[in-house]
Amino acid sequence: MAEKVTLRLSAAAAAYVRGDAPRQEKLKAARGEVPFCASDLGTLLVFLSLDSDPEVKAAAVKSLREMPEELLALIAGAPETHPRVLDFLARFHYGNGAVIARILSHPAVEPRTIEFLAAKGVDVPATSSADVCLPGEEVVANDSGTEAVDEEDEEFKSKYKLCQEMGVADKIKLALAGDKEWRSMLLKDSNKLVSGAVIRNPRITEPEVLAVAKSKIQNDEILRLICMNKEWVKNYQIRKALVENHKTPLPKAIRFMATLTEKDLAALAKSKNVVTAISTQARRMLMNKDKH
Repeated sequence: MAEKVTLRLSAAAAAYVRGDAPRQEKLKAARGEVPFCASDLGTLLVFLSLDSDPEVKAAAVKSLREMPEELLALIAGAPETHPRVLDFLARFHYGNGAVIARILSHPAVEPRTIEFLAAKGVDVPATSSADVCLPGEEVVANDSGTEAVDEEDEEFKSKYKLCQEMGVADKIKLALAGDKEWRSMLLKDSNKLVSGAVIRNPRITEPEVLAVAKSKIQNDEILRLICMNKEWVKNYQIRKALVENHKTPLPKAIRFMATLTEKDLAALAKSKNVVTAISTQARRMLMNKDKH
C-alpha cells in the first residue's frame, strides 16, 4: 500500500496539479515556464513528475534534472522545503557537491536520502537500509494520520531494527521529520530528547496527540508541551485525557477540569485511577455545582 505524503503548495501552484487542470497549463508548469517561488517550484515539479500523463511527467523530470544550481540551492536551503522534495533533488543531483551539501544540512533530510547518497559514493553516514529506487509514493494533499500503525508490518519491523542501530542525533532528526511509523516508534525511546522531539514534529496529528495523552508515557515533558499547545487543548478528549494522566502537571490538569462535563467530573470523583488531588477536586467542584 502506497505511503501517503503531504506536500503543501500555495493556491496558485495547486491550480496546476488539480485533476481538472488543463493539460497545456500542466505542461507549461512542468517545463518551468510559469514563475513560482523556489519552494513552490520544487514541490510542484515533484507533483508533476508523478503525473499520469507521460508527457507532463517527462517534462517535470527534465526540469528537475536540468534545474540551475542557484535555484537548486534556494530550494534545498529553504526551511519549508518538504523532505520528499529534498529526496527527489538528491536523486537527480547527487553528483553536485554544493547542492548535496545544502540537502544534507537541511533539518528535515530523511534517512532514505542519506542512504541513497551513501550508495552513490557520497561521503555521508548511511542511516537506512531501505530500497534506494526512485520513490513511488502516492503524493496527496491530505494526511489525516487516523490509521493505526501496524507493528506486525514488515516495513515497520525493518524500521524498528534500523532504529536500534541509530545514534541519538539521527533519532532526533527522524523524530522531528519522520512519518507516523517513525513517530510511533520514537515516542517509546528511552532517551527523553528523542521522545520529546516527536511531539514537535509538525506532521503529528490530533489522534496521535490524544493517544499520547492517554498513554502511560514516562516523559512528562511531552505532556507539558501538549498542555501548552492552544490548538490541541481545544480538543475536549485531549483535555479529558490530560486530566486523567498522572504525569500531567497538576495545575494544568486542575485548570482543564473546569471545562469538563458534570458526567465526567462525577466519574473522576469516583475513579481510583487518577491522582488523589484530581478526584478530590472533582468532588469539590460537584458540591459547588449542587450549592448553586
